[in-house]
Amino acid sequence: MFVRADSVYKGLGVECWDEGRDARSYTGLGPVICHPPCRTWGVMRHWPGAKDRPEEKALGPVAVGLCRAFGGVLEHPYQSGLWRACGMPAPGGVRDAWGGFTLLVDQGWWGHPAPKPTYLYVVGCEPADIPAMPVQVTRAGGRTLNLARSDREATPEPLARWLVALATQLHAPVVQMHTVASYTGQAEGQLHAAAREESIAGGQLHRPRQVRAPEVKAAMGKLAARKRSGFKEWASSL
Repeated sequence: MFVRADSVYKGLGVECWDEGRDARSYTGLGPVICHPPCRTWGVMRHWPGAKDRPEEKALGPVAVGLCRAFGGVLEHPYQSGLWRACGMPAPGGVRDAWGGFTLLVDQGWWGHPAPKPTYLYVVGCEPADIPAMPVQVTRAGGRTLNLARSDREATPEPLARWLVALATQLHAPVVQMHTVASYTGQAEGQLHAAAREESIAGGQLHRPRQVRAPEVKAAMGKLAARKRSGFKEWASSL
């Protein structure tokens, strides 16, 4: 689901839904592997020059709905805002109402030319049923930001094969609190709710002004500095 026109999946004998097909019309022929667009959900979505694409962003909640309705696995970047918007569990956290859980992996384990930490949201199996992952002693040597966009986005074929193997273990959850149709209808409302928390104007992040005591402001300033430092350290490894 939501794959590129030149996707590696097209050589693996699986049905592919690229930009020329509307994944929202999927009828539930089996579990899904979802790669919804991530640039409006990733950690760099607030950077100057980033563009707000509401229609593209709405595909994220739709992909979550597909996994929860039919069983599936959804791939998105590390720290994707989609997790908070749709109430998906953090890696190692308590499973959600659909039995879904999240894995934190690195696409470099499967041959990506640079480290690429990634979230996988899995619905429809037990953690013990996950296929064996490759053992990677050292991280990939490249930097994600130095790669061409097509190389950054491409799914390594070994990872695609691993995800297909995982999908064969998945089934529709017993508890289906939402259908794909309802999730499609809710996507716009979820995005509006997220916008109320973080409104973006001109590429800058704006939050309502709050009055705080000086000591609270100082503590929050130190916390923000630590977060910026941590992000720079993480970004330098990409």
